[in-house]
Amino acid sequence: MGFGQGLSGLNAASQNLDVIGNNIANSGTVGFKAGSATFADVYASSRVGLGVQVASINQRFTTGIVSTSGNQFDMAIDGAKGMFVVTQPNGAMLYTRNGQFLADKDHRIVNAQGQQLMGYAPGGTNLIGMTVPVGNIAPQATSTLANKVNLDANADVVPPTSEILARVVLTQGGVDTTYYYRPATNDWYSDAAGTTAAIPADGAYTTGTPAVAVNVAGGVPDVAIPSTGSNVAYVPAQPAVVFDPSNSDSFSKMVPLTVYDSLGNEHRVEQYYTKREPVGGNSIWEVNYVVDGVPPVPPANTATLSFDSAGRLVGGSPTSITFTPGGGTSPADPVNIVVTYDGSTQFGGSYSQDFVQNGYATGEYASMSIGSNGELIANYTNGAKQVMGTLALADFSNLQGLQPVGGNAWAETANSGQPIFGTPGSNGLAVIKGQAVEKSNVDMSQELVNMIIAQRTYQANAQTIKTQDQILQTLITMR
Repeated sequence: MGFGQGLSGLNAASQNLDVIGNNIANSGTVGFKAGSATFADVYASSRVGLGVQVASINQRFTTGIVSTSGNQFDMAIDGAKGMFVVTQPNGAMLYTRNGQFLADKDHRIVNAQGQQLMGYAPGGTNLIGMTVPVGNIAPQATSTLANKVNLDANADVVPPTSEILARVVLTQGGVDTTYYYRPATNDWYSDAAGTTAAIPADGAYTTGTPAVAVNVAGGVPDVAIPSTGSNVAYVPAQPAVVFDPSNSDSFSKMVPLTVYDSLGNEHRVEQYYTKREPVGGNSIWEVNYVVDGVPPVPPANTATLSFDSAGRLVGGSPTSITFTPGGGTSPADPVNIVVTYDGSTQFGGSYSQDFVQNGYATGEYASMSIGSNGELIANYTNGAKQVMGTLALADFSNLQGLQPVGGNAWAETANSGQPIFGTPGSNGLAVIKGQAVEKSNVDMSQELVNMIIAQRTYQANAQTIKTQDQILQTLITMR
């Protein structure tokens, strides 16, 4: 036994204690990965070993506990695969699991070391530095308006806009058809659009059984209804009610909403629903759109919705609203809004309406949020959101080949291989949890046990040196 073995053991135990001490010291460091010393024996040409050496210092790249921080720029990699990509001021690229970031004076998203977080621009494939948006978000003119309404099937019918003196309802094959008398042209028509029907202006209507005699002598129709048969019903004369936003008797329901032009200016659109006479077995609702208090001039900004006997929408969607913004000192583009009523119904019950329009006014930047797929989403005071970019993650074929450079970062080496870039959640990479950080993966109880073992190892190697010293002293004192 020589001094060399004991010295190598002291050196190895000392380095092991250094690694353990470093783990304990960084137990509270965000994104820190605990290390462990790997030892190897040393042999020469003899069969007796020459001691021990530290073969390598490995790091355990297991996932630490993810905890909420509340900081809008903090982010945690929720999984074992992937590292944040950051660049130093000199352009060198580093990799880290520490997701504590902030915005610097130049609106760059950086860590405490001033290294900028890297990612992709929306739709881009090249790595760029991530930044916080400044200024207002551009307004968006409303181009779509999706309505989903329920119109009350029990609402009273509002007579059409043309003058009506009398109506005749004929039932044929289970279908009711209403005919209106139009004195201006002395004829009959079967819908509110004024389509002339086949019913004669004078004489007998003989299609039905029994026949209906129609006499319009003197301009006043006189419908003779036989005492037998049930396929004909006469409705007494009633005056027409012309649509007027100021007259609540001229419509059934009004729903207001706000839309936006190309400059972000608000415009009030009122949707007036009016129940009309059924046509061909379907219920008919007329919709008039009043923009900024200006009633429509048919056929512009008007629509007709048709519902079958089950209350399902069968016609009238989509339609459109068009207007040219007026007033103000800055002209805006004409507005053309596609209006849909898909999924709307006509059931017996109260009115209900849900609508979504895609326009918004300008807004100031308010905060940043991070999606699980790594999208950096800017939130604005007008409620709008905008994706500013998607952060990049990197993975390596050999994580143990990375070179620790301090500051919770690693550098690429020949042993690690080139980085494989991707976005969170793709190619097996982990997802991101916003406003959270990944704690150190140091197991304090295990490290304390390892420390005791390393201490005993150090003491035992010191004892071998002491024993060798005693043997040498014996040899020196021999005579």
